[in-house]
Amino acid sequence: MYAVIKTGGKQYRVSSGEKVKIEQLAAEIGSQITIDQVLMVGDGDKATIGTPLVKGAKVQATVVNHGRRDKVHIFKMRRRKHSKKQQGHRQDYTEIQVDQIAV
Repeated sequence: MYAVIKTGGKQYRVSSGEKVKIEQLAAEIGSQITIDQVLMVGDGDKATIGTPLVKGAKVQATVVNHGRRDKVHIFKMRRRKHSKKQQGHRQDYTEIQVDQIAV
């Protein structure tokens, strides 16, 4: 069984027992969270698609870790102008482990 959830402005396809890195949540490590924004639930070749959400569907997950992703380097240079700009960014994430998908 799998589900498509929406969190942090992004969509993720998750299944039970899977670890997923999502946008940072304000939750303690080891705490249980419930994601109720489920867009689709699938089981084999059978799928339930919400309009926009599947009613009564929830995903239970446990917060495993908080961290920061790899650095993204931004480099802009204007040729023949002796002008350049260098910048970097590291996005925060929360790693969760999906416990169960309830419909």
